[in-house]
Amino acid sequence: MGLSRLAALHGVATSYSPSPDVTVSVPDDTVIAVLAALGVDAGTPADVRKCLAAAESRSRLLPPTVVVWAGEPLPPALAGLPPGSTVTVEPEPSDLPGHPAGRPPAPLSMRARAAAPAEPVASGEPAPAPEAAPAPGAAPAWWIPPPHGVHRIHVRTPDNRRATATLVAAPPRLPQPPEGTHGFLVQLYSLLSARSWGMGDLGDLADLAAWAGRSVGSGFVQVNPLHAAVPGKPTDPSPYRPSSRRFPDPVHLHVESIPEYGHVRDRAALDDLRQDAAALSEAVLNKGALIDRDAVWELKRQALELVAQVPLTPGRRADYCDFLAEQGQALEDHALWCALAEVHGPDWHTWPQALRAPRSPGTARARSELLDRVDFHCRLAWLTAGQLAAAQRAAEDAGMGVGIVHDLAVGVHPAGADTWSQQEAFAHGMSVGAPPDAFNARGQDWGLPPWRPDVLAATGYAAYRGLLRGLLAHAGALRIDHVMGLFRLWWVPEGRPPTHGTYVAYDAEAMLAVLVLEAHRAGTSVVGEDLGTVAPGVREALARRGVLGTSVLWFERDWEGGGRPLAPEEWRRDCLATATTHDLPSTAARLTGDHVTLRHRLGLLTRSLEEELTADLTDTAEWLALLARLRMLPEGDGDEEAAVRAVHRFLRRTPARMTGVWLPDTVGDRRPQNLPGTWDQYPNWRLPIADPEGHPVTLEEITASPRLHGLMEVLRPRKPHTAPPGERRP
Repeated sequence: MGLSRLAALHGVATSYSPSPDVTVSVPDDTVIAVLAALGVDAGTPADVRKCLAAAESRSRLLPPTVVVWAGEPLPPALAGLPPGSTVTVEPEPSDLPGHPAGRPPAPLSMRARAAAPAEPVASGEPAPAPEAAPAPGAAPAWWIPPPHGVHRIHVRTPDNRRATATLVAAPPRLPQPPEGTHGFLVQLYSLLSARSWGMGDLGDLADLAAWAGRSVGSGFVQVNPLHAAVPGKPTDPSPYRPSSRRFPDPVHLHVESIPEYGHVRDRAALDDLRQDAAALSEAVLNKGALIDRDAVWELKRQALELVAQVPLTPGRRADYCDFLAEQGQALEDHALWCALAEVHGPDWHTWPQALRAPRSPGTARARSELLDRVDFHCRLAWLTAGQLAAAQRAAEDAGMGVGIVHDLAVGVHPAGADTWSQQEAFAHGMSVGAPPDAFNARGQDWGLPPWRPDVLAATGYAAYRGLLRGLLAHAGALRIDHVMGLFRLWWVPEGRPPTHGTYVAYDAEAMLAVLVLEAHRAGTSVVGEDLGTVAPGVREALARRGVLGTSVLWFERDWEGGGRPLAPEEWRRDCLATATTHDLPSTAARLTGDHVTLRHRLGLLTRSLEEELTADLTDTAEWLALLARLRMLPEGDGDEEAAVRAVHRFLRRTPARMTGVWLPDTVGDRRPQNLPGTWDQYPNWRLPIADPEGHPVTLEEITASPRLHGLMEVLRPRKPHTAPPGERRP
């Protein structure tokens, strides 16, 4: 009983429900291990009693972080302050977004009061007005709402108790995308143009956005995470297991677009590199080779070394210096990790002991010794940020209502830059995953160390705020992978199977408030990937704050009423509606059953091939029958292209705010980009977009494809009829 109480005080679950009628107890050794990762020693009954007594005896006047939503009631931590308490809000520095430059915001001082006559206040403090009963949903009269931002709040009670906390003042909802907008979903590396260096790049992204906005009326292009990867041979190709989520990977740079490229003196060396890059692309596009990220980076790195030798013009130098000042310590740490990884390898746990902490004397010496390499990696981050901004400008110039939708991975690699530079913020010895469910009886371990919720709260969510601010700087919207992680994450202790994990809670109110605040400042929308097991109330809380969900056609069934496919009008409005994702079969593969035979070939089926094919055919037939009843499939059975169009005609009929088209679907690609449950059995994250026969196709060929244009006609909004001069409209 004591262990359960101690776990509850720290947000650690001792049981969970994989389905409404099933409750599973978490093993005690798992609970003890998770508590240890949170700095709580529960190894023996005596330790439990000691920690429990200490935790229950602590009385905090304020929690470490307090959230206030504009126009909504104050949280209990503030509303319940003793009458007569002095409350002072110290606004965030004026050099952050939202404050007039050069005018430091003045502190806001107020006094918590009960409904009573006014009393004298201390000299220099404003006299509070007599309090009237607040209107429903309003803050009390003594409260002076601070501007949106992340402030410090100081409280002193009449009996002289004091507390200081972070105050997150957020608008009530996120900005929303235009109604009924459609766009493309693409894994950027898979989109090679005729000029690519072996994989898709930010130049290709800008070109795709410019074409899509102007030619087919798209409102957005959603890409995979472009986070910095952990270098190595081979590099982990998954964009969802990066070294850092805070900074982008320079492998995505379009080298020729860098202004200094044209001034490199050693043109012969550049020409040789370009020829090698052309050979890489030729191998991928015409010779059956996989995308080789390491080979691409080796060529680009050499080219970028030559580019870095070109002096910056005064204007470019000023821009670079501004970027360094804006990014501050976070960028310097990231660049230093990159420089140290070049010398000592990509896993900081194996570095010399003196270098394993970012603030050690040994690390300080290395920072000085590697100054040129640190500057090189800082410059790469600046160049990449510039091309990210250019891609968003290209989208906006093409008339896109949203633009580039960036993707936030759920976590980072345990050996990468973020875990080195923010060691105190991560729960070491833990990994994020998923519990056993109807789709995976063994659970999942993603190999990603989680953030410690207690450290996030104690630091005012600084790491989270910096991460969001960096991602949103050049985005039209943000997709959050496994958005349920804002509420809780499944922690798996190192060395244990995923079945022996447990849920750890996060302060969802604070996580959402920071998200809404940063997105509001950037003017961006947010899409949450909320597929799979979702705790009760999570989707409602996200919707209240304007976070869109994700609805995938094949999963949209009336699961509580017999499992029939949902009619279009029954879909939710606030979502991104799609036919598939990067982790699922393409639409053509789903319609033909190719995805079942692929999984059979790789030994991934849990039933016989015949049983799986029968179940898959039944599922698909139900959807096709619905499409036929709705007269969305006039061509009838047996026409694959027509069926793909019908699926997207259906999506367009739903009330969803956004409709996403998987770019490989536009050319009939049958291969998934990622096949969960495989590692070296399938070339995850290394395939170029291909036609139905598996022949790779370039960006130029995709945009000229009759199949694509036939599909996009389904999604193109109908223009209102305009009568010619002299003709009356009916």
